[in-house]
Amino acid sequence: MPAASALHTASVVSLLTALARRELKAETLLHALFEHIDAREPVVRAFAHLDRAKALEQARQCDAGAVLGPLHGLPVGVKDVIDTADLPTQYGSPIYTNHQPKADAAAIALMRRAGAYVLGKAVTTEFATFPPGPTTNPHNPAHTPGGSSSGSAAGVAAQLFPVAFGTQTTGSIIRPASFCGVVGYKPSYGTLPTVGVKAISYCLDTLGVFARSVEDVAAFTGALSGRALAVHAQSATPKLGFCLTPYFDAALPEVRNLFATLANTLSRTGATVKDFSLPAPFEKMNDAQDFIWRFEMARCLSDEHRRHRTHIREPLLGQLDTGLALEPTEYDAAMAIARQARQIFSAAMGDHDVLIVPSAPGEAPLGLNATGNPAFNRTWSLLHSPCVHVPFGHGPNGLPIGFQVVGRIGDDARTLAVAHWLQQHLEH
Repeated sequence: MPAASALHTASVVSLLTALARRELKAETLLHALFEHIDAREPVVRAFAHLDRAKALEQARQCDAGAVLGPLHGLPVGVKDVIDTADLPTQYGSPIYTNHQPKADAAAIALMRRAGAYVLGKAVTTEFATFPPGPTTNPHNPAHTPGGSSSGSAAGVAAQLFPVAFGTQTTGSIIRPASFCGVVGYKPSYGTLPTVGVKAISYCLDTLGVFARSVEDVAAFTGALSGRALAVHAQSATPKLGFCLTPYFDAALPEVRNLFATLANTLSRTGATVKDFSLPAPFEKMNDAQDFIWRFEMARCLSDEHRRHRTHIREPLLGQLDTGLALEPTEYDAAMAIARQARQIFSAAMGDHDVLIVPSAPGEAPLGLNATGNPAFNRTWSLLHSPCVHVPFGHGPNGLPIGFQVVGRIGDDARTLAVAHWLQQHLEH
């Protein structure tokens, strides 16, 4: 465990161990984070709301009472599309300025039951879509942190909090994790409850986690969900399917260069690496996901669109206008494509444990007016499969890049275990 002045660098697993053993006070950890927040937040701007007094009260309650559960005393960043009963939830929209929910989202209630507490609300793009909020990339404030989970990814990368919730409907966990150089974990659809999360797509919205290691996202999500996700050292070397996807034309030179050498790099870790091509139905998955997302988003936000359209910014307003005009028959056809892909995916993977695919087209783009291209995220969000971004390497501007580990639907434990194995071996 680092000294008090460096507690902001500690891993989730080490913090949980020290907090449970009473070797570290929750209040001591919180003060260390406050000091680091003072230094970095004015530039990073990851917080949509931070109530220091309330956070301090919760930390002191942790220190005064019994150890509550496996997440005892852990401060968590929470994307501001997730309802919190004790802090405003504004969904990145002026429509909901100072909006105070009456209840916690289900995942927040479970998190508190396990002993953790909300440090603050993290910036989101408007309704987890667009346009972006004020958050900057911690590695270079002139570049986007990605979105829509911009504050969650940037806050973890800037060490303002050790772990954070994000959501993904298209690419809102994996892409900002890539741009900010942290681990992002999008679980299999439904692993964590989305009750109390502002709905954008009722068949795609997925609650996930950011941290600085695979071990940390696995420990946090396992404790929260009650599933055996904690990673352990494995003796068997993984079998990897090296998949450029049908969308590799979107890759920029830094990702093309990375993937030109990555298979050999992974092979040197001892892993078995074979090229893998997705079956023909997957060539339509990105278009299907885009249609389903636009169709469902317009319906999920139909009340805001009808009663508050003057407070909705472009390009979201235009997307809602066109989304409501989309034909249900085309939506049904897109859903049929998704069902077929889900049915064949596990068998199509053959004996591969996971697939290795790009996370984003390249490093974080310059500018804060957009959050990047989700070309390498749409398929896996529609598929409902678990995805883990593993940081590895840098682009021409010195910003992080990496790759995505994709597993079979529901096979989250193995997906996390392989991602952990790769992160450990590639760091050496």
